[in-house]
Amino acid sequence: MTPAACHHFYAALRAANPQPRTELRYDSPFQLLVAVILSAQATDRSVNAATASLFEQAPTPAALLRLGLAGLKRQIRTIGLYNTKAAHLIATSKLLLERHGGEVPSDRAALEALPGVGRKTANVVLNAAFGEPTIAVDTHIFRVANRTGLAPGRTPRAVEDRLLKLTPPEFRQHAHHWLILLGRYVCKARRPDCPQCPVSRWCEYPDKRRS
Repeated sequence: MTPAACHHFYAALRAANPQPRTELRYDSPFQLLVAVILSAQATDRSVNAATASLFEQAPTPAALLRLGLAGLKRQIRTIGLYNTKAAHLIATSKLLLERHGGEVPSDRAALEALPGVGRKTANVVLNAAFGEPTIAVDTHIFRVANRTGLAPGRTPRAVEDRLLKLTPPEFRQHAHHWLILLGRYVCKARRPDCPQCPVSRWCEYPDKRRS
């Protein structure tokens, strides 16, 4: 995609949704971190359903530790891989208290040192909680970047690096949310809804007219 087309692409997404945000519900960086860890291989809807009750009982790392592993598992048992995620959240809460005074760090290395936190999770937290212009490449963004020609790449990290290089500075803060929402609701895996796509004009997907 040419730089001019890339600019138009993002401008159209901004016009359609000037202030995008994650669909995960949270009231603090810690709650966002918990929700993002839980969202791996799960829908935002299922995570929100579980955290509505969880965050009432355990809104902080200390409260989550008081809830305990068994109590946490009961709260998130409807979410896939809940046993592993519960163990990660308990261990992460301990480290937050021991190393960071109970606060979520705004440093990438410190975030990725937490159990259950990889690059994608760290990017989401850095962007949504701390306002950094990062782009977390999940399956939706990976698909959109490759299908549209915006930032093709063979791996999520390759797509991330290319997106950060090609996305104009004025769009980087919200690029993650625009792209994930586009992939989730319009540029879907099985059948993209090209007639309803706000960026169809600049998209390089060869089959879009037949979709």
